[in-house]
Amino acid sequence: MLKENSTQISMSDKGNPYQNNITESFFKTLKYNEVYLNEYDDFEEAYRNIENFIEVVYQKKRLHSSLGYLPPEEFEEKFLVRQQKPLFSENRSKNQALECSEKVLSEPR
Repeated sequence: MLKENSTQISMSDKGNPYQNNITESFFKTLKYNEVYLNEYDDFEEAYRNIENFIEVVYQKKRLHSSLGYLPPEEFEEKFLVRQQKPLFSENRSKNQALECSEKVLSEPR
């Protein structure tokens, strides 16, 4: 079906999985921890099981070395909390914060 519709099946060049190693790693995890361990009666059952694996196991429970051995959901929560810290506090005046942001904005990239 994919070939009939001229759809590219691979996400990287043939024989070069390193071009898209994050995606390759995800699909390996999905296959070895869900798909190869189960027999599905129909497409709907496969869809439900795979969706559950991604949403519950992969996102909420499975530890990811690239995320400091945290599940993606927990990593994202901690990241967002860090982003919400105020630019200035009691120890840092508004002027210091503005000076700092001006330096960052004026630095060449």
